[in-house]
Amino acid sequence: MWFKNLYFFAFTRPFECSEEDLEKQLSEHLFTPCASTEQSHFGWVNALGKHGDTVVHAVNGNFLLCARKEEKILPAPVVKDMLEQKIAQLEAEQSRGATKKEKEQFKEDIIFELLPRAFSRFSDTRAYINATHNIIVIDTSSRGKAEDFLALLRKALGTLPVTSASPEKAPDEVMTDWLVESNLGANFQLGMEAEFNALGDDGAVVRVKNQDLTSEEIKAHLDADKYVVKVALEWDESLSFILCDDLAVKRLKFYDVIQEQNDDIDSDDIVAKLDADFALMAGELNRFIDHLLAEFSLKASDYLEA
Repeated sequence: MWFKNLYFFAFTRPFECSEEDLEKQLSEHLFTPCASTEQSHFGWVNALGKHGDTVVHAVNGNFLLCARKEEKILPAPVVKDMLEQKIAQLEAEQSRGATKKEKEQFKEDIIFELLPRAFSRFSDTRAYINATHNIIVIDTSSRGKAEDFLALLRKALGTLPVTSASPEKAPDEVMTDWLVESNLGANFQLGMEAEFNALGDDGAVVRVKNQDLTSEEIKAHLDADKYVVKVALEWDESLSFILCDDLAVKRLKFYDVIQEQNDDIDSDDIVAKLDADFALMAGELNRFIDHLLAEFSLKASDYLEA
């Protein structure tokens, strides 16, 4: 239940879909396994998995969703080897090379032949929507998977007006200023890990771990015109994370002081525990994202069109 990575997006128009309407629309795009000749399939599953029976799980205005993707695994070397055999056979039989179109057709035929025997890989992506805070928060470390999730949701709803946060001052400049000017907000503390890129064309990258980010060694990197692209931070004595220069949050970890708040719930009541953990997590993340955006002089509501 506890999210481990975050990509978050702001709505540009108020999200006004009710729990019931959202359930109805997503239920028309449920996940089903791939047919024998399908390479992938993407759809919605119960938000609480086997412990729930609804696609949308709502707590305190937070709508939890889960999308499942099945992908058939076709080893590239196998496809390549079979393609080379087909091309060699054509050359031997017709004394000529295969055209580009023929090669493409051969490859399509090979994939079609292999798909019914291919193994499947399944992956779930969770997210939640909070209309009051004007955000959708996706638990993934991949921008591509976040965009895929949004595309699936957009397909179900017909429209999904969202945008990434885009500060007036570039995030890498702000993150660098935190180290140079020591002007990080009171809710945040520097961790002991960072990644720097060098200005110019040499492409130098410096990664430091277990390092005091206020040390002279770090100051030397900054004085040498290197700028911050990733930095470890702590927030409100509640969680730690790595912030990237696209405002993605990686390696998110909630501290025990947060996760243990629901330890009094009967461990046999799994649904109650999941429900309470989601409410607690979403509440913390809503505050966290508000504070994080404030570091970049932003609010999620700024993106609502007038």
